[in-house]
Amino acid sequence: MLARRLMWIVWPAFLVAGLIEVMVFAVVDPRDLQWFGHPLTMSRQSFYTLAFFAFWILTMGASALTTLLGISSVEVNRCPLPVDARPEGCPKDGGSC
Repeated sequence: MLARRLMWIVWPAFLVAGLIEVMVFAVVDPRDLQWFGHPLTMSRQSFYTLAFFAFWILTMGASALTTLLGISSVEVNRCPLPVDARPEGCPKDGGSC
């Protein structure tokens, strides 16, 4: 289940980051950018690579938040302990401890 949720986060974020990168590639020339009044010293390829990973991380955060908000109350309140290791008075039917 964790691998499935991870793919719910990573794959859409990758696709959206790719789309954003295409738009940035079409509009922004790194040679025209300045950082605190000085031109950027990195190559175009390194700029676009760093931009892609920044977009990917930001969109993964948005996807992770969406996945977190989609968790049901049953999953949140489920007892993580095995049935035989639960303390006295803890429900044995899978409910919360």
